[in-house]
Amino acid sequence: MRIQLGSRFDLFLTQPTPMIALLNVHYSRSSDMEYPDHIVTTPAVPLTAYRDGFGNWCTRLVAPAGIFTIGTQTVIHDSGVPDVAAPLDGQIPVELLPEETIPFLLGSRYCDTDILSDEAWRLFQNTAPGGARVQAICDFVHTHIRFDYLQARATRSASEAYREGVGVCRDYTHLAIAFCRCMNIPARYCTGYLGDFGMPPPYAPGDFAAYMEVYLDGAWWVFDPRNNMARIGRVLIARGRDAADVPMLHSFGQNRLDGFEVITEEAA
Repeated sequence: MRIQLGSRFDLFLTQPTPMIALLNVHYSRSSDMEYPDHIVTTPAVPLTAYRDGFGNWCTRLVAPAGIFTIGTQTVIHDSGVPDVAAPLDGQIPVELLPEETIPFLLGSRYCDTDILSDEAWRLFQNTAPGGARVQAICDFVHTHIRFDYLQARATRSASEAYREGVGVCRDYTHLAIAFCRCMNIPARYCTGYLGDFGMPPPYAPGDFAAYMEVYLDGAWWVFDPRNNMARIGRVLIARGRDAADVPMLHSFGQNRLDGFEVITEEAA
């Protein structure tokens, strides 16, 4: 299938403001794109780019004062096959894990494992290690948190999401990641596009999706505690320890978001 992808942010700034944008499709999908998803701004400004420590493509710019728009768009080819199911076992002992997975085993800004460790072991110590344990965590988080856009809060940690029982997809993901790490399973935060392909209407307005990848049996596997099912057309943008590592726009100054659009639909 061919998927039309794109996003647009309409901002108002009171003064020139440096920014870092993580809006481009992840390099692992670059060969699937029909044309590059170059970032476009109005008014046009100079752009420079680099790869961060997680391999994400980051674009630096200085947005001028006034009305400023930034966005990107492309068409990407996708298999149309749902997410691949992870193995039921495959948990690797900590002492045998590859070094590059260790950062995703530790606590981070939003995944406060020190607070949740005892509760994680109380809830999941009797589950089978590996993929079955991760699925048990996703099942629990999926039912424990009530989805509510109006309750979104940028500062909510995993332990706060657990205590409050409400949030959006990033809160589901942070809590599931924290529980996995507490149970000695490396887990990393992912952000990307996820359309409603194969799902019944009504459809919510387009938005970016947060989910996680978990290291089992020598590979990373997708788990989605918000939807808790295999989905079609998932397109990765960036990975990190949690949402603090992969903001779509990181602004070094105040701005006002006046408009926001995410497009993920099947191309003609």
